Amino acid sequence: MAFAVVRSRDEAHLYLDLHPCKQCGSVETTWAMGSGSVEDESVDRYAGTCDGCGAEREFLFGVPERPVIPAGYPAFGGREPSRLIDAGEWLWVADLTAGNVPADDRAEAHRTLSVAAAAVEEVVKFIPPGEEEVPDDGFWSERGQQVRAAEPGRFQLDRLLVVRNTYRDLAAQHA
Repeated sequence: MAFAVVRSRDEAHLYLDLHPCKQCGSVETTWAMGSGSVEDESVDRYAGTCDGCGAEREFLFGVPERPVIPAGYPAFGGREPSRLIDAGEWLWVADLTAGNVPADDRAEAHRTLSVAAAAVEEVVKFIPPGEEEVPDDGFWSERGQQVRAAEPGRFQLDRLLVVRNTYRDLAAQHA
């Protein structure tokens, strides 16, 4: 039984936020994290009780061969693309995040724009060296496929780099 590998705590928490409670739709859960093994495979276990309806929630993730050492915020993963969140979902996260930058809080604006830039960088990781766009196998979730279908040109490397760099520049202005 292979579990999808979570590269970092930040990636795990984003994944949990993208997967609300199946009973009530709430994402509000206080998660406890622990390590263990299932059928001789090392796993990280996130468990909690839904704040909305009280349902018990649990996610098991595979452990990476080499852990990601956080270098700043956010630290979603290393050089390899995510195996939890597809390219379309990452761009959706970037769009949602960049659309909610507070105007009256410089520190929070910096943090928000940093998340948006990092999410776009995660999309870039899906593009193989020498290629110009995210390949078909970079989209496996329903949401990710919908984002791609709406505007497939947004997954071209040159466009992604412009967006990422814009978010980085804006974040720097709020530092």
